[in-house]
Amino acid sequence: MTKLPVISGRECVKALQRAGFSVRRQEGSHIILRRDLPFAQVVVPDHKELDRGTLRAILRHAGLSTEEFVELLR
Repeated sequence: MTKLPVISGRECVKALQRAGFSVRRQEGSHIILRRDLPFAQVVVPDHKELDRGTLRAILRHAGLSTEEFVELLR
């Protein structure tokens, strides 16, 4: 199993956009992204460093594995 990287909220948003998500809106420091097919909506906090548990929850809601996400970061 691949170890989760320590990344910022902005880096997470860029990786999710490569996976087909688009930014819908931003409320304060929370960026809401959505993908239509298959439907998924995730909320990414715009922090300098995301906690590993928060990142794991984002990936679970997005339907991505850790390995797939690490590939999107490259």
